[in-house]
This record gives sequence, C-alpha cells and structure tokens, in this order.
Amino acid sequence: MDTVHNPDRFMADLRQILSQGRKRIGILIGAGGPLSVRVDNSGKLDPNGRPLIPGVNDLTHQALQTLSGAEATAVVKIRKALPNGGNIETILSKIRLLQTALGDTTVHGLDGTGYAGLGKAICEAIGEIVGAKLPEGRTPYHELVSWVSGTQRVHSVEIFTTNYDLLIETAFEQAKAPYFDGFTGGHAPFFDPVTVAGNDLPARWSRVWKLHGSLGWKSENGTVVRCGGPDCAELVYPDHLKYDLTQKQPYAALFERLKRFLLTPDTVLLTTGFSFRDAHICAVLGEALAMNANAAVIALQFQTLADEEPARKLAFEHPNLSVYASDAAVIGGIPGLWRLGDLPKNWVEIRSSFWGNDAFLLGDFASFCRFCALSYSPDLARPIDTNISVDGFDPAMVSA
Repeated sequence: MDTVHNPDRFMADLRQILSQGRKRIGILIGAGGPLSVRVDNSGKLDPNGRPLIPGVNDLTHQALQTLSGAEATAVVKIRKALPNGGNIETILSKIRLLQTALGDTTVHGLDGTGYAGLGKAICEAIGEIVGAKLPEGRTPYHELVSWVSGTQRVHSVEIFTTNYDLLIETAFEQAKAPYFDGFTGGHAPFFDPVTVAGNDLPARWSRVWKLHGSLGWKSENGTVVRCGGPDCAELVYPDHLKYDLTQKQPYAALFERLKRFLLTPDTVLLTTGFSFRDAHICAVLGEALAMNANAAVIALQFQTLADEEPARKLAFEHPNLSVYASDAAVIGGIPGLWRLGDLPKNWVEIRSSFWGNDAFLLGDFASFCRFCALSYSPDLARPIDTNISVDGFDPAMVSA
C-alpha cells in the first residue's frame, strides 16, 4: 500500500462528532462487545480474566456440550452437512427447518417434535451462558452510557446490536438513563413496530435495537412480549430463512429501522466488535450506503486490515464506509497504512486514547467506549497550536 492515512486527523474529526451532540449517531455492537469485559472465577472485573460472555465459536461448543443421546447424535450429523461445521445460529436454523418440515418423519433419529425439543434445549443452554450479569465496577458498557447521556442531544443515539445479552440494558438502567427497545406496556410489554418505525420519543431517550433477538423475549398468544429477565430464551436466534409471522415481525421491523437510520441525511454509524460476516446486516448496510451518499459508516476493527476481509470488501464497494483496522485503514475506498504525523502541541494525551504500541486501539470495544467517554474531558480537549497542520490534520478540530 503506497497511500498512508494519519489517524490524528480522523480521530480529531470523530472526537468532535462525539462531543457535540448535534450529529445523528448510531452504534452497531457485535460479539466483540461482551468479549472485552473480562472477569475472574468469582465474576469480578479482571483485565487478565476470561471473557464475561464467550465468542460465537466458544458459545457453540459450550451450548452443544450440554446435549446427550439422540439430540447430540442429530447435531453431529447436522454439523457435517454445514460449511466448516456451522455455528450455533446456522445449526439452530437448520433444526427449526427440520422441526417445521418433518412431522412424523424421522431424520437423524428425530422427528419434528424431537427437533422442537432439541431447539428448545439449545436455547436454554444459550440462555444460561449469555445470561451473565454485568459485573460490579466500571465496565465499557458503563462508559458508553456515560457518553450517551453526557450531553443534550438533538437526535437520539441509536444502538444496534447482534448480541442476545442484557448488558447494554443493564448499563442504561444502572445509570437511570431512559431508552426504548421496541416494547411498550407494563405487565407484559409487547413489541410495537409502529413506534419502532417512528421518531416520536424525546431525543434524550436512546434507542436499543436487538437485531438478532434477545434474552427475555417470548411468543405469547401470537405476540412477541418481553418478560423482563434472562429466563426466556426461545427467540434469541432468529431463522432468517423461514419463520412464522409472529417471529418474523420483530426482526423485520428492526432491520428496517437500521435501513431507515442509514437513509436519513447526515448520519454516522460506528461499528465495534462486529466482524461483517453477517450477510443480512451487510446487505442492509450496502443497500443503504448506495442509496444515501450523505450517510457514513466507520468500522472500528480489532484485527489487521488483511484479516478484516469482509469489512474491507464492503469498503471497496462503498466509499462512504471506512475501515479503521489496527495497522491500516480503507478511507474513501483507498487502503493505506496508518502513519502518525508530527505530534501537535498538547495532543499527546488525546493520541494515547486511540493509539498505543504502534497500533490503532479503537477496534477494541473497551478502548472505543473509553474514547467516547473521554470526548467530554476538559483535560483532553485543550486547544492546540492552530498554526500546525500535518497530513491534512486540522488542529482546530480538537477543541470540544
């Protein structure tokens, strides 16, 4: 790569956007979010501990380990027919297809009723694993909510997530910061697609959209309701290929909300902990970015640019999607290595919030949340020498 990109320039712009409260901002959180929260064996925060919630591969292994007998045998045979053995979502989607199609016919030792029981058993195992509670102390989720609620906003912050856990909801509630997740009511809150599609709530109410479902959702008398706890796990994994109308409605409305957000003029969507391997979400992103040149997506990726092939591919197709990886970036469709310019006056503290060990740090969810929280810090918002300009970096942009 002959081109180089100066991270100082782009982080000055991003810091200004985050601190002002005027821009329409969305955040897409993938599985890397809970992976950044690490705990010891007693469940207390420990930077050297294990992830609070495992990644997809470990989640698949742990959930399927609970099976035995004919159910375990059926899953082994299903996995043999899936590319690379599949993951928990593709496996469960296949199980639900068999549940619907088989009736009394037996495949791999189970009939339709047997596959219904298998799907329920897997969902219960998933619920046990991803139902981990947010530990005491200051976590990245708390810092993200601090940023969200730290200023008066013209537009609500919209948080989209593929995760099934209740960590972001817990952080909002502990901060007593209001949010709307698509459900309304008191006794048995029901999903309301009309309100999801609209913008009737005050801007101080953040939006939390669970694109792949959530713990605490269940189907009751033809309506999807929220039971208020992690014990309901039947709808945590949507089958994007075939599901009945009741199950389809939450996901259809939430994916439409993501598209509508990106089609709104002057919007920025920041992705964190998201691998770009979800074809359904990438299709929505690609279609919306092609239709709205004024929208921008900034993908903050943990790995090197060479290892972020799905994100890189989408960035080449859509110049309003930028990829900021640990060693390099794709900006305006042009790949280039990160290269720091001369250090402007009073910029060292700000730079350390996004750069360290010769790498860009914000691909890590915890570093991103800290960067957001610090965007209001007066210690990191001091004016610098406006006579210095490096690689197109405008120092005047850093004053919050």
